[in-house]
Amino acid sequence: MKRPLLIIIVIFIIIMLALTAMILMNNSISAQIAKENKEYEIYLGREISGTEVATLIGKVTDHNERNKVQKDEKGIYIDNGENSIRIDIKMVTIEDIFPMEVISGNDIVAFIQNFNYIEFKCADIEYHENTGRVSRIIFEEIAILEELDEPDEMEETE
Repeated sequence: MKRPLLIIIVIFIIIMLALTAMILMNNSISAQIAKENKEYEIYLGREISGTEVATLIGKVTDHNERNKVQKDEKGIYIDNGENSIRIDIKMVTIEDIFPMEVISGNDIVAFIQNFNYIEFKCADIEYHENTGRVSRIIFEEIAILEELDEPDEMEETE
């Protein structure tokens, strides 16, 4: 009589430990996803310079490379439904949307030189359905930042 009861108690304890481990692992994964998302969510609604957009493109490109995200025949990262991230830039002056790969593929330095004084606003962030991770960040061109005035040559004094 004691032996079957002992077996049932041991099985119950093992099941409880397994469930506790699964809950802790899920909480850890959720915390990691929230931390990763926060790195990008801080841009939502904010206005940033073209230089900051270029920096973020580099960060996202590095993220995709580390996670071995595949590219299509045009060199655009393919949404893998898990951990891929895309940045799309809506250019008002050109009236077109450019994926980050077009900008980085055409020379990111040229982008910085041409759009350093352009201001962009993070208009939207989309998430993967399965994992809840950031999947797409959309920036819109909004304004030209005022360039710093260069000091005039010595002004004539009276």
